[in-house]
Amino acid sequence: MQRKKSSIQLDEYARQVAPTDRLAADDLQPVLLGLFGEVGSIMSTAKKLHREGPDFTGYRIDTIEEFGDALWYFAALCRRLKVSVHSIFSKASPPRSYKAAPVADSLAMLPEIDPALLELGQATAALLTLKQKAGGADALLAKFADSFLKGLQAAKIPFDEVVAFNILKTRGRFIPADKKLLPTFDDDFEEEERIPAKFEIEIRQRKSGKTYLRWNGVFIGDPLTDNIEDPDGYRFHDVFHFAHAAILNWSPTFRALIKHKRKSNQAVDEAQDGGRAIVVEEGLTAWIFSRAKELGFFETSEHISFDVLKTIQQFTAGYEVEQCPLSLWEKAILQGYAVFRQVRENEGGTIICNRTARTIRYKPPKEQA
Repeated sequence: MQRKKSSIQLDEYARQVAPTDRLAADDLQPVLLGLFGEVGSIMSTAKKLHREGPDFTGYRIDTIEEFGDALWYFAALCRRLKVSVHSIFSKASPPRSYKAAPVADSLAMLPEIDPALLELGQATAALLTLKQKAGGADALLAKFADSFLKGLQAAKIPFDEVVAFNILKTRGRFIPADKKLLPTFDDDFEEEERIPAKFEIEIRQRKSGKTYLRWNGVFIGDPLTDNIEDPDGYRFHDVFHFAHAAILNWSPTFRALIKHKRKSNQAVDEAQDGGRAIVVEEGLTAWIFSRAKELGFFETSEHISFDVLKTIQQFTAGYEVEQCPLSLWEKAILQGYAVFRQVRENEGGTIICNRTARTIRYKPPKEQA
């Protein structure tokens, strides 16, 4: 690890993650508990490595993420104590230089990691004694920083990867993205291969209990039922695909429904609009729905659990939609479920989508003749 490079990153890191700090500025307790919890998560990852060995294929990414979360809380702590996180790490003894280990080496048992993480845990526990206006914090902070670097060394994880990953994760989750910078995915294609800039879909439920979709006066897709003993409204789940199309500008399922797949580019058609991509979106939609049922379909939710958003990130890895920040996914889910609840209550209605504005809204069904 080149210390100068990491120091420069820490200056930039502290600046970039500061806007993602939503905790009370005058209370150390939530930050200290958060830091303690994240260090515990690092240890939990090490435990899985011991238990599963090479079968723990997520070791490297999990370790990078957990160290990054711990660094975030440490930076938040330094911010409240009005101490430069860079100056604290500068006082820590730098570990010996190392290179990123190949995946096979990372999955091997790491004999140095246990004592290093125990030391990190002890340094974290010592921080719990800190007070908002108490002096003499620098020594405890420096001890944590020293143990943190040693832990990274033992885990064979480069510091710069931890910093970069955490910036991407936290800003993607908490900072609304600039609309001008959001991906659109099909602007370079002809109109018949693009998701329409604006579209309206009517959903009608007939006496049979089946739902039907109509777009531009034409029925599309297959009639749907809930396909479950205890009806839960999943027959209206196409609303979520419309939300994906409008807000994320992505939905292989919706493209297939309206026959707007990007067939002029064989690679895009197969990899992004093909059957596997459709299965990924359908599976993800069903999984989110199962979580939503437990929470009243997000009726009182202002945010989506970060664990849910992380799973979405894993589901969509390798597909174009992975370019969308998690904050945009959160918007798509919350707006989509707001419309879904209205459709479910009224057993139908019209879904009005604006892909350019990235919005989706509901219009009640017309009176039946």
